Amino acid sequence: MFAIAIHGGAGARPRGNLPKEREAQYLAGLEVALSAGYEILKAGGASLDAVTSAVRVLEDDPQFNAGHGAALTRDGGAELDASIMEGKQQRAGAVASVRHVKNPVELARRVMEKSRHVLLVGAGAEEFAREEGFPFVANSYFQTPERIVQLERELAGDKVSEVMPGRGTVGAVALDEHGNLAAATSTGGMTMKRQGRVGDSPIIGAGTYAKNGACAVSCTGHGESFIRAVAAYHVCASLEYRGLTLKQAVHETLRERVAAMGGDGGIIAVDTHGNVVMDFSSQAMFRAMRNSRGDQEVAF
Repeated sequence: MFAIAIHGGAGARPRGNLPKEREAQYLAGLEVALSAGYEILKAGGASLDAVTSAVRVLEDDPQFNAGHGAALTRDGGAELDASIMEGKQQRAGAVASVRHVKNPVELARRVMEKSRHVLLVGAGAEEFAREEGFPFVANSYFQTPERIVQLERELAGDKVSEVMPGRGTVGAVALDEHGNLAAATSTGGMTMKRQGRVGDSPIIGAGTYAKNGACAVSCTGHGESFIRAVAAYHVCASLEYRGLTLKQAVHETLRERVAAMGGDGGIIAVDTHGNVVMDFSSQAMFRAMRNSRGDQEVAF
């Protein structure tokens, strides 16, 4: 049994209707990322490779708030966060506030595999990336016309409501045929954030968590609330220590713990049996899943 789920951010639906052409573009982007991860699992590959591949595709797609197309800080720059975790040994790696690494999820994985640390930030993360031979890009690579306009409108006091909000995030969770779980999350954060602001995405236990025998989790939404709720870990702990089903654990985390902190958003998760949950308390969430039983969904 193997399964994968991905998300491309959660938030408000757009003012009016999302044009059919734009909707199709978003869903096509999800399908490409889903396929990238699923094909690895189908070939007998590792869940860690599957989530890395899926998130990397989403980072490269300017429609989503991670990598190319990330939300911008109040000074117009991009500061990127990412994390990854595998469930067998519970190794984890994360980076925050990086400005020149094309695919932050790959750097987070390198932190996990090649350093003695879990989280590196800012200049320290980029120094490590340089030592490891990562290619660097100008910060302008991440800045798309759509995100620039979005920032300008926010700075002018116009609260932009759209299906792909500035605080969206991308992520993936997977179970491979060997029973190993993994999760990865990547984001540009929220539009008009202060320089140096870090949300839940690179925080292990808040935005990302994986443990064999329990589940793998990736979150999206109001990061400050997910941090205070320790949301990703709470989902796994609810399975492991309280005997909740995955659906119950995700529902409780979103609608009780995160809601109590004043936030909303979405969670994708897969458990050790290949059950997938993609739930959200916001108005919409880009999401997709596929498993070896033939189940597949791409929606928002």
